[in-house]
Amino acid sequence: MKVLGIAGYSGAGKTTLLERLIPALRAQGQRVSVVKHAHHAFEVDRPGKDSWRHRKAGALEVLVASDTRLALMREYEQPHEPDCRALVERLDRSVDWVLVEGFKHGDLPKLEVWRPEVGKPVRYLEDAAVCAVAVPAGAELPQWPHAGVHRLDLDRVDDIALWLLQQGRSGAIADWVPGL
Repeated sequence: MKVLGIAGYSGAGKTTLLERLIPALRAQGQRVSVVKHAHHAFEVDRPGKDSWRHRKAGALEVLVASDTRLALMREYEQPHEPDCRALVERLDRSVDWVLVEGFKHGDLPKLEVWRPEVGKPVRYLEDAAVCAVAVPAGAELPQWPHAGVHRLDLDRVDDIALWLLQQGRSGAIADWVPGL
């Protein structure tokens, strides 16, 4: 399985991209799971919530975690930041893709979602794990072009899915190695 982080600030459109990207990958015959980073207490699988949206979009598994709770409603006795790699290890290894929403400070390869109107800086300038940035057509990116980072049109989700598949086939996004 390939693992890719979907990173960006709140309001950039990470969840919206995922709920459009999951069916696009499924249409290409791909099996997709999602790991979602949440903040503090959260409700699981309520209509309109991210976990519900991911599941309705076709994800075979959705794991939601925060510093105090893990979906399946496992409560932690002591708050601690969840370990993204440990969460991925819990998933079915037969899926083709695990898309990880959040965990923007992790070391997974990442697709950054950025919108200038959110008013936050881009992450690709400081995060070497960002391999692509998805932005609205016509958005101006700071210090662009940037070595090793692909620019994707946020509104062309089928193209993003095809880019992802090409990156997976080429080895640019490597297969998950358990325990690393």
